[in-house]
Amino acid sequence: MLRKKLALTGVVQGVGFRPFVYKLAVKFNLGGEIKNTQNGVSIEIEGENQKIEDFLKEFKEKSKKLTRIDSIKEENLDLKSENSFMIKKSVFDESKTALLPLDSAICPKCLRDLNNPKSRYFKHLFTACVDCGQKYTITKTLPYDRINTAMSEFKPCKECEKTYNNPSDRRYFAQTISCKNCSPKVTFFDREKNALASGLDAIKKCANEINKGKIVAIKSSGGFHLVCDAANKKAVKTLRERKKRAKKPFAVMFKNIDEIKKAVILNKQEEKAIASKQRPIVLVRKKSSDFLAKEIAFEVDKLGVFLPSTALENILFGYVKNPIISTSANISENPIITNSDDIFKKLGMVIDFCLDHDMQIINACDDSILQIVDKKPQILRLAKGYAPKYIKLDFKLTKKILAVGANQKNTIALAFENMIILSPYIGDLDTIDSFEYFEKTLNFFQNLYDFKPDIIVCDKHNGYKTAQWAKEQKSKYKNIEIVQIQHHYAHILACMAEYDLDEKVLGFAFDGTGAGDDETIWGGEVFLASAKEYKRVLNIKPFRLIGNEKAIKEPKRVALSLLFDIFSLEEIKNLKIPTIKAFEKNEIDLLHAAWQKGLNSPMTSSMGRVFDGFASIMGVLQTLSFEGESGLLMESLYDKKIKEFYSFEIIDNQIDFKKMVLEAIDDLKTKDKKIAASKFINTIAEMIFEISSKYEEPVVLSGGVFQNKTLLNIVCKKFNKTKKRYYFAKDIPLNDSGIALGQIYKAIKGI
Repeated sequence: MLRKKLALTGVVQGVGFRPFVYKLAVKFNLGGEIKNTQNGVSIEIEGENQKIEDFLKEFKEKSKKLTRIDSIKEENLDLKSENSFMIKKSVFDESKTALLPLDSAICPKCLRDLNNPKSRYFKHLFTACVDCGQKYTITKTLPYDRINTAMSEFKPCKECEKTYNNPSDRRYFAQTISCKNCSPKVTFFDREKNALASGLDAIKKCANEINKGKIVAIKSSGGFHLVCDAANKKAVKTLRERKKRAKKPFAVMFKNIDEIKKAVILNKQEEKAIASKQRPIVLVRKKSSDFLAKEIAFEVDKLGVFLPSTALENILFGYVKNPIISTSANISENPIITNSDDIFKKLGMVIDFCLDHDMQIINACDDSILQIVDKKPQILRLAKGYAPKYIKLDFKLTKKILAVGANQKNTIALAFENMIILSPYIGDLDTIDSFEYFEKTLNFFQNLYDFKPDIIVCDKHNGYKTAQWAKEQKSKYKNIEIVQIQHHYAHILACMAEYDLDEKVLGFAFDGTGAGDDETIWGGEVFLASAKEYKRVLNIKPFRLIGNEKAIKEPKRVALSLLFDIFSLEEIKNLKIPTIKAFEKNEIDLLHAAWQKGLNSPMTSSMGRVFDGFASIMGVLQTLSFEGESGLLMESLYDKKIKEFYSFEIIDNQIDFKKMVLEAIDDLKTKDKKIAASKFINTIAEMIFEISSKYEEPVVLSGGVFQNKTLLNIVCKKFNKTKKRYYFAKDIPLNDSGIALGQIYKAIKGI
């Protein structure tokens, strides 16, 4: 006879782990207990030696499919003569290191219950089991038990209590268990806050209004979404006008994969990602059809598509006629709204109706976004279902480290013990509400893990609110060490952290904006970098941003700056290209004077701005309505049959695009902009390949420019053909959402 204790760490709470172990112990006739702790899960098993060996063998094989286990510590205990196995009440240890469970879409079994008239969960709006449902978004603290979640406010009825304690039921110890008798309540309101219907009637009435072309705010698992009929041109146009969202594409939710295939072209990897339990928005290629309103994505050839993730959303699709636009309910540049009071207060003039329920969302969380590159998923927004993201270290840290990320697409990261935790997407920190959301997220994780940082890592840009916040902490707590990391170096480090690269790499950091070491704006940088240091070996030849921030929103100003570097003022006025036609002649004179004197016109080496400038020259667009628009439109024009590229030069360690500008202008005289756009993207890919061929180091590609799927695929094919070792972030966003991970990696490996 033997009694053994197993102490487990990893994502082992809220994933059906305790019921799984219970059933396995009963199968092998073992006594003992299992309980959640603030560090993970503790198991004690007692019985015949051989049966314990058989238990451990099956446990280690099957638990890998169920969840993620980071460590198992075994020890032998004295016998207690226990013949039965029990799930015991969670215990609170002195320190917390357990990992939060992630939200998961409704599972196939619950979906069957939802549609089965004989099931007690038939059309139950909050159907869930141990394998699915809300977890992170409703968790207040650890351990993950009902009392520590938003479901603590809803006492299970006798039937649900019975099910909860039934080992043969898959809802055994499911913390979110409920039925129609004891679940949160759903209510449908008009914009004056008048309650119009509740329960299933609320869903039917909501669907009826969507079918009529109305705009409804619907409370989903991570926050409210603005919803309307995606096939109704007038409804989509109204949503754009009310939300002041001129052209930025909307994501569309569909009933099922077959419906999605009517609107887009899918490959196997994309279909698998769409149907995954995380239910991300997946960017795929549109079909030429009138199935959906063209106003959803205008000239862009991509569409963000996804499937319902909750029981409520699945039931809604039983009553709506068409796919629906489902976009985060927020004021521009502010976080997603999680309560109906704010919906009526902030978006009362946007919505016609509101579908609300009375379960609190503790942690707001947007939908994740990904695309398939190099036949693998690439995360663009790390959020619901994928975050918090946990990275295990193979050593134990002696200090607690906090990284506060960038100002745009912000995330934060914590490192303690042997773990890095990257938060879900927080967003841009340009408003009071968004910065409050940043602080709320930070406080949640700090309180969750009793975390007080010894080191805070931030960006070198002292204008970033995150950097300012870090320095304020230094003034409050003298013992805190502040470390500032250059933005583009952090981009490279983020990718290195994902692959645990501890070597020198050739890093291409291409994005829109970041403070450089020379007090100019960087964004087209090539580094030789390790976790300890970096050297800027090449960069795009700097040019002026005429009007500074205004140039970021007006590509025609960037284009004019590129032209001023090549032509005289009179020559520019005589050019017959779209950029010049976009200005009045006296405007060009004024902007030339500002350019000459450097008035409000800082120097930049940004590849993102190069994309903008060439989009203007080619007549793709002159003014941006959303970030990254020029890249998306040029990608939509790309013709893979075109293999040619423009000329470029490397002079004094600077990438000079003068010849490319001249050749593109010449092309526009006789050829259409599809050829120019294709050759431009080919040029950037060829430039990366040519530079890489001169170095032995493996290549790292990072920064928001590499969200351009066409560009990245071309580069990958070139490297695969020559067997050049290369890396780009897949599990971590390569845009600014990855900066926090790069910052923390530097603090761990390079200080």
